[in-house]
Amino acid sequence: MVNREDLTKSLLLYAIAIENTPADKLALDVEQAILGGATMIQLREKKLGVEEYVYKATRVCEVCRKYSTPFIVDDSVEVALRSGADGLHVGQDDLDARTARQLLGADKIIGVSAKTVAQAQLAESMGADYLGTGAIYPTKTKDVPIMTSLETLTEICASVSIPVVAIGGLKFHNLHTLKNTGVVGAAIVTGIFAAADIRSSAAACLEAIRQVVD
Repeated sequence: MVNREDLTKSLLLYAIAIENTPADKLALDVEQAILGGATMIQLREKKLGVEEYVYKATRVCEVCRKYSTPFIVDDSVEVALRSGADGLHVGQDDLDARTARQLLGADKIIGVSAKTVAQAQLAESMGADYLGTGAIYPTKTKDVPIMTSLETLTEICASVSIPVVAIGGLKFHNLHTLKNTGVVGAAIVTGIFAAADIRSSAAACLEAIRQVVD
């Protein structure tokens, strides 16, 4: 079983690597993010074939193992299993949390994207370990026609007992707006990995999100 306390701590600064980053650069970028303070790493590759996704995920997993940082694969059970990832994140159009659990086992982390209270409660009932909610702000990394309000985010956090992270357009300068919503952390993509200095950007985000959660 996943330890809830350890998971909650790991979700504080959830760094999601930019898609289509070459493998060698990806490994270096992930290491810099971890050195800056990232507490969890996700690899999300929607356009890669399985073998290339497995290769990149394995490279990232090796870096994460070096620093004892949990590593999550987006969407693909096969990639998660073959790369040795610590868990899987699925969206509303992917397989459900119960099926993911059956395929991955009790010791893997299962995350689910949820934009409504109903989706959040269903994911929890099906065995999700954490939720990702957003997009809170506009983002270029994903086509999100409808933003998730801070009010809805707060309602989702209050409706479930599993931890919730906010995602979408989050950077160190707007993380303060998550205060009092109930989130345990923030998932950040370009706010870390598109920065000229990834390590410094991650450190700034970590300090900002600590002010929200503490």
